[in-house]
Amino acid sequence: MCCFLRIMLLGCLCWNSSLLFAAGPEPAKFNASRAKAITFLKNSQNEDGTWTFNEAAGISALVTSALIESGVPVTDPTVAKALTKLVSFCQEDGRICSARSQHSGYETAVGLMALQDANQSGKYTPQIKKAELFLRGLQFDEAKDIKPSDLEYGGAGYGPDGGRPDLSNTVFMIEALKAAGAKSDDPAIQKALTFVSRCQNLESEFNTSPAAAKVNDGGFYYNVSAGGASPAGKTKEEGLRSYGSMTYAGLKSMIYAGLTPKDPRVKAAINWIQKNYTVENNPGMGDNGLFYYYQLFAKALSTLDQEQVKDSQGNEHDWRKELADHLFKIQQENGSWVNSKSNRWFEGDPNLVTAYTLLALKNCEPAKPSTD
Repeated sequence: MCCFLRIMLLGCLCWNSSLLFAAGPEPAKFNASRAKAITFLKNSQNEDGTWTFNEAAGISALVTSALIESGVPVTDPTVAKALTKLVSFCQEDGRICSARSQHSGYETAVGLMALQDANQSGKYTPQIKKAELFLRGLQFDEAKDIKPSDLEYGGAGYGPDGGRPDLSNTVFMIEALKAAGAKSDDPAIQKALTFVSRCQNLESEFNTSPAAAKVNDGGFYYNVSAGGASPAGKTKEEGLRSYGSMTYAGLKSMIYAGLTPKDPRVKAAINWIQKNYTVENNPGMGDNGLFYYYQLFAKALSTLDQEQVKDSQGNEHDWRKELADHLFKIQQENGSWVNSKSNRWFEGDPNLVTAYTLLALKNCEPAKPSTD
């Protein structure tokens, strides 16, 4: 082979090789965006180690996880101060929140995950174990005289003092239990799968609830119990509309519970995602809960190990690159993100929204070239 042909062949191989590792965002842009966000959060921390306000254990836990998962070491002064404050929120019964919290289930779940992120040395194992027991006690099951046939069965809500379960809190509980070491066959996770399946718009042997067949599009909504609820509204047939954030949450939870893409529930959820794929809004909810949607979108597709998403038109999407590039574009000059169009679910708070975004970006990290 002549020298010219060798050079041309080598060039083609190198070019094709680079394509193999092009998945995800451009590393330089990714690193710059993440660094700006970390600087913002370091500068916005309160003196007592919290963010936003001094009883916001949930926001502070999410920010702490976001920093650690973005590569900030636990010895960093900002993270160390946050962890000290988070431990001070730990109550005798295992909950991780202020004494006046009305959202102890959600706050304990994200608090447990933050402590687990920081638990390389086992320092926080006692608090994690107590928090795990508290979360298990929140589940609506036989211990609360709830039967498997009841629509509340397997779900979790905001706290132990009455109320009703919902998909968002149930998903946080599942993720926290997984972080604490629970496997897919753990009884609590399998019970939670019962509730998650009933929040899907899919009539099947796993879901015979009154709402199951009214929409039947494979997406998920907020709550099947207590008459059902979806902030996306109802259809004229009184069906509960599916929407983006809960559909990605439901899909992620099903994978955690051991289901595979062969399961009809997972297939139906993926089909809904293909029909409603977007990084521009929270499908069914527009700008409401947008950044909560982004972190669920990224975590679910990463958990599914889905490199590309094929939409209903047959177009393939490198979702990591598309989401990250969109987030780079809307990042504020000071490094934060904020939902400027909707304050619903506290998304007018840049600390919370920046934490959500960093957690989303964690699942969009650029592909690393193979060393083979």
